[in-house]
Amino acid sequence: MGKIAIVIGSGIAGIASSIRLARRGYTVSVFETNSYPGGKLTEITKGGYRFDAGPSLFTLPSLVDELFELCDIDPRKYFNYDQLDETCRYFFPDGKEMVAWSDHEKLASEFEKQLGEPKANISKALKNSAMLYEHLAPLFIEKSLHKAETWLSGKAVSAYSKLNRFDFNKTMNEVNKKRFKQPETAQLFNRYATYNGSDPYQTPATLNIIPHLEFGIGAFFPQGGMHSITQTLYELAQSIGVNFYFNTPVEKIVVHDNKAKGIDTKMGFHKADTVVCNMDMVAAYKTLLKDQHQPKKLLNQPKSSSALIFYWGIKKEFSQLGLHNIFFSEDYKTEFEHIFNKGSIYKDPTVYINITSVKNPADAPEGCQNWFTMINVPNNQGQDWDYLIQYARKAIIKKLSQHLGENIESLIEVEEILDPRLIEQKTSSVAGALYGNSSNNKYAAFLRHPNFSKRIKQLYFCGGSVHPGGGIPLCLSSAKLVDELMNQ
Repeated sequence: MGKIAIVIGSGIAGIASSIRLARRGYTVSVFETNSYPGGKLTEITKGGYRFDAGPSLFTLPSLVDELFELCDIDPRKYFNYDQLDETCRYFFPDGKEMVAWSDHEKLASEFEKQLGEPKANISKALKNSAMLYEHLAPLFIEKSLHKAETWLSGKAVSAYSKLNRFDFNKTMNEVNKKRFKQPETAQLFNRYATYNGSDPYQTPATLNIIPHLEFGIGAFFPQGGMHSITQTLYELAQSIGVNFYFNTPVEKIVVHDNKAKGIDTKMGFHKADTVVCNMDMVAAYKTLLKDQHQPKKLLNQPKSSSALIFYWGIKKEFSQLGLHNIFFSEDYKTEFEHIFNKGSIYKDPTVYINITSVKNPADAPEGCQNWFTMINVPNNQGQDWDYLIQYARKAIIKKLSQHLGENIESLIEVEEILDPRLIEQKTSSVAGALYGNSSNNKYAAFLRHPNFSKRIKQLYFCGGSVHPGGGIPLCLSSAKLVDELMNQ
């Protein structure tokens, strides 16, 4: 009989790990608490509308294609996506608007025309982001930070010679405020800190690496919506023999002689030669590994931000809105101060309203739009979320109504709400933190849990709460790292 592998959790990293394990010849079983796969990358359907419930932007699609190619399958037969000509539309409180074009020349010209930002400043920022990606991605994304060979490699040596250019000792806001002439431009580029739940006023400027994913490599959108990523990979896993057990929470990772031997569920003990945990790292140690050594420093790290999302079916089409839209708030202290008055990771938060409206005909009735309307909020630390939801809803509707010149509330015919409490309940993400531990200091990358256990053999970790971090590309990268570590 061949080797047996168990994956705990069917988030996007768990599914990717199951595919890679199956290609290694393992008999793979995935155990999932929910009745559906995907973790945060799922969907909501209601009243003739369909909403992508999780991430709204797709980068590094090659990581998805690679999983099909590992199985000798042409990804284009099952999964397709389009590169976006515009990555986002931005709306500022003073009435300024601009389109973030994927073309660098058009983008720089747009900044100069709409915001008065010199084109040279934009070109310099994009080149800096590309430089950071070139030297840091091979170390911080594509390799384990917890293996000596990573730091002895040729790419590491090359990076050492450029340490002074990485701005480890400066915050993102400090660098952006100095680099750009216009405060709106700094505000716009600061927004990228929230891509991993961080605060631009605290997180190191090395996170200026993120814009390169959109403007250097490209921003994409899957045909069929973001949930199609989950669905096609789930179907791919099934087609190569992966077994999925839904509504089956894992109760314990069984360890004997410092080796992972399997798991306990309500159905009993399930033996395994390898266990891969896609569950939130903190939750896993507190429940599945509560009898094992607890890495207290990692478990007690500050957690990332969360999100408050309103899924609205809008009975009107707004032509001025693109696929992704950002409305900046003029002053969070007057509009959203109650949201941030307890447990905020932000030193001085910039609130923005993120609206995603998918253009597929099947996602909304004719003449209507589906809105994924989100603001970043602190993780759950006992706030009165019922009150905060109503407060935020009122503030968001007021702002959007003023900007769009329409009474938005009267146009809402379908509504679903997702808050930090529900995020924790649905995904086991501790406190509803979307990205595990926060990245608000220069050592944060080194303080993420490795993709393997240093004390328990044959136990590996993937997903947004461990190295290299949250978001679709990094979660898929974590699954790839687990594969490489097993190969070693």
